[in-house]
Amino acid sequence: MNIPPEVIAEIRQRTNIVEIVSETVVLKKSGKNYSGLCPFHGEKSPSFTVTPEKGIFKCFGCGEGGDVFAFQQKAKGKDFIDTVRDLASRCGVRLVESVEEKQ
Repeated sequence: MNIPPEVIAEIRQRTNIVEIVSETVVLKKSGKNYSGLCPFHGEKSPSFTVTPEKGIFKCFGCGEGGDVFAFQQKAKGKDFIDTVRDLASRCGVRLVESVEEKQ
């Protein structure tokens, strides 16, 4: 499935990364950002940060980071296309498959 960059950008813009990450990580507001324990490695003190203004996450302990797509892929073990489909469905963006792809 070939997904146009503008559709990816729309999904990213419509998706609340704090809401998505909060399904996996207990987040605590810290100024403009949120922090919590990283779901990708064992830790006892929070080094995982979500920056809603930029739509990104970063763990300063293990180095994992990225946008909402990267988080869902890593946290849910899905590939990029399945992640895009899931997030598009959640935020109300309709994905259209081309005729060539259906054949």
